[in-house]
Amino acid sequence: MAKDPLKSPSLYINRELSWLEFNDRVLREGLSAEVPLMERVKFLAIVLSNLDEFFLVRVAGLMRQRAAGSRRRDPAGMTADEQLAAIGQRVRRMLAEHQQGVREVLAALAEHGLHVLQPQQWSPQQRRWLEARFADEVLPVLTPLAIQQLSPRPLLPSQQLFVAAIISPVVQGHGEQMTMPGEPANMPAGPAAMPLWSQEAAQVASAAAEPGTHLSGKRRRGKAKAGRHTADSPAEPQGANLVVLPVPTQFPRFVTLPSEGDDVYLARLEDVIAAGCGLLFPTCQVEATALFRITRDADIDVDLEDAEDLLRQMEQAVAQRRRRAAVRLTISAGCPPQIERSLRNWLDLREEEVYQIDGFQDAAALWELSAQAGFDKLRNPEWPPQRPRDLIGWDNLWEAVEDHDVLLFHPYESFDPIVELLEQAAADPGVLAIKQTLYRTSGDSPVVRALQQAAQKGKEVTVLIELRARFDEARNIAWARRLEDAGCHVIYGVAGLKTHAKALLIVRREGSRIVRYVHLSTGNYNERTARLYSDIGLLTCNRDIAADVAAFFNLLTGCSQSVGWRTLSIAPAGLKQRFLDLIDREIRVSTADKPGLIMAKVNSLQDPDMVRALYRASQAGVKVMLNVRGICCLRPGIKGVSENIEVRSIVDRYLEHARIYYFHNGGHEEVYLSSADWMRRNLERRLEILFPVPDPRHRRRLIDILHTFFADNQKARLLQSDGTYLPAPRKGPKVRAQEVFFRQAVAEVREAEKAAAEFQPLKKPQE
Repeated sequence: MAKDPLKSPSLYINRELSWLEFNDRVLREGLSAEVPLMERVKFLAIVLSNLDEFFLVRVAGLMRQRAAGSRRRDPAGMTADEQLAAIGQRVRRMLAEHQQGVREVLAALAEHGLHVLQPQQWSPQQRRWLEARFADEVLPVLTPLAIQQLSPRPLLPSQQLFVAAIISPVVQGHGEQMTMPGEPANMPAGPAAMPLWSQEAAQVASAAAEPGTHLSGKRRRGKAKAGRHTADSPAEPQGANLVVLPVPTQFPRFVTLPSEGDDVYLARLEDVIAAGCGLLFPTCQVEATALFRITRDADIDVDLEDAEDLLRQMEQAVAQRRRRAAVRLTISAGCPPQIERSLRNWLDLREEEVYQIDGFQDAAALWELSAQAGFDKLRNPEWPPQRPRDLIGWDNLWEAVEDHDVLLFHPYESFDPIVELLEQAAADPGVLAIKQTLYRTSGDSPVVRALQQAAQKGKEVTVLIELRARFDEARNIAWARRLEDAGCHVIYGVAGLKTHAKALLIVRREGSRIVRYVHLSTGNYNERTARLYSDIGLLTCNRDIAADVAAFFNLLTGCSQSVGWRTLSIAPAGLKQRFLDLIDREIRVSTADKPGLIMAKVNSLQDPDMVRALYRASQAGVKVMLNVRGICCLRPGIKGVSENIEVRSIVDRYLEHARIYYFHNGGHEEVYLSSADWMRRNLERRLEILFPVPDPRHRRRLIDILHTFFADNQKARLLQSDGTYLPAPRKGPKVRAQEVFFRQAVAEVREAEKAAAEFQPLKKPQE
């Protein structure tokens, strides 16, 4: 059989390189002079945080493929080796721009009175103050590790920042400076060798390093004998040694320096430690220091048939993550080759797996900087969530949802009604049962608390917690334990599949009848991310939808097989085929006079079958408009293949997370919402839900939302056929989609308030 030309690797963008282009779009916001300074700091932090996860999972997976000798090629025709080489080149370019962007932002912040000082910028007075602060508070907490001498080797955690120091001993005798065999002569001795701190501070530090020392640095009675080495006062190394100091995570990353004026002066904690680490070794010379950070393989792939074992196995897998192989080393730019070489060899990394960083190596410090108090004028104005338009004028949630479907558009509209509904359900004697899926929740989740309270009040509460939600495994394990202790029925999903669907079912007795209330959403039950992520949810009593959701939960609990769904499409059983059928239908009804139209808003588009279906639609004359936040493996604008396809991406103050699918269908428009992206993992290896929007008003609203996204000419970038992105042309009136949605939400509430104020109830006539 002839090979399908639509499978040609030239028609596909590599998934990993496409993701890096998404991170580059985040970086563009951090570099943009149009974005407030503190918001730029946040975007620069997100770039590093995104890269961490990328290396923890995606790069780690490619390195495992390479180690296994895999020659398998991805749809774009690249092997694991080729992908790793391309990733390394792209990441280095990105980091160079990022570091320059951080320097520019710090310089601009200094003009506004917020100064992050380099060690060479510390004044003598600041140095003396830092000396005392370091010796009094930081030094007693530090634990130096001579990694070349310890056996077995100490485990250095992934993602923690370390100070590396090369130290050499100096021996003094009879007033002469002595050198150890193999060491250079004329080396400064003892405290005089310290480049920063005074000899007085060194004496305080030496005392603080002795046993029986308070955190304040004051010695207790029982001073250790001279020459005696303790755990806090390490033995003098023989010859040059590499010592590492973990930067304590219990301290803020910035030390605020005393200042007489209004300006704020900060010193980085890691700089303070690097400058003062010699105080731990009063008789040693600190030859060089550097900051470094290790990234380890963090991918967990536990797929057991026995769900009862899953909880225990996930707990073990999370614990073992600490011991996984290193996949990346970041280290101070310009550090001595000896430090880099020693760490690289110790971690068994290749030279190309080491990244030199001139600046911040992790996101934590930038996040802390962005939260610095007193600089609100450098931040975005507040956009507080508004009362959902479908609930304006309704005080009773049960009555409102029974009267009409409620569409919720977060974060422009508040997530509070979902929390309120669960809290009311927990206390309502008429509520008989609550069933819910939980993928990611907040650290102190009111959703989970409401489920606990409901179970404690004797209601039937069934919760599916997805233990394999990446990087939330430990939190979800803890929630599972707490919910079980409260009396909830906790299940961990269907063997072999992650449950990514977002669904809530409340069964309530109302008089002589039973009513089922349903919430379906594109986003998680997390009240914190609901203020940061753009998602859409539907509250409904629609009987067909409610019956399908009830059947879905029965499927999850193992009480039934997949059924003939009335309204829902479920992955992996039929959702992918449903999408393919909808696209094929659009092709069939499309004509030259009335061409078809597909609009989709997704986070990622990677599945090759979906890409080929969209190519076929384009070839048939169907207009395809795609709003893809992140990965997009489809190449638009290729003659004869995809010239009818437009792909744009929007990165703004909120993370675009909603999945909306529109099909013109010859004028009989259909709109769907889903938890699923057009990714192979979503369509083939996860439990996902696609649900229709029954109310014509809501369909119209969602279509308008899609058109607004495609009209954005401020934050949108257009994908080119070569895989790069260019800003959307700034033609016509200014349209910034997220701002439009917020203004609309505010206007709806104001109009309702105005109408309520103008309403005058009829008065009873006077007799």
